[in-house]
Amino acid sequence: MKQSFKLWHKILLTGAAFTVAIAGFMLKLPSVFRHIDKEMHSLFYFLAAAFLNILFAKRNLLVHALIFALLYAFSVAIEYAQEYSNSFLHKRIHGNADPEDIYHNLLGLIAFSVLWILYIVIVFVYKALNPKLSPDDAAGRKP
Repeated sequence: MKQSFKLWHKILLTGAAFTVAIAGFMLKLPSVFRHIDKEMHSLFYFLAAAFLNILFAKRNLLVHALIFALLYAFSVAIEYAQEYSNSFLHKRIHGNADPEDIYHNLLGLIAFSVLWILYIVIVFVYKALNPKLSPDDAAGRKP
């Protein structure tokens, strides 16, 4: 029996995850993590891309590209929101908009895309070499 999330479950889960992410990005990073800030940006966007692609894209290149573009736009928007929040609240709750953070966000997205496309190619080749297999078998899932 194959169970999957309904679209509204996926949207609700995504909304909750991004609400937590926005709250996390809007607060100043604890000092213990400040020396690995750039790596954390790359890792977050790598994992966010994985989460959204597994949830929505499956093996659809167009959906993957849309997710990539939306996450990149989110990364730029959140950096400028951090800058704006300091002036809006008249209190420094976060640092300034940092172009290096945006660059590392992009690196995380690119790293995931490389792995995702490699996975898609491997599944495609495997299915081509084993035409008797169902799509679930080719993806390594049990029927």
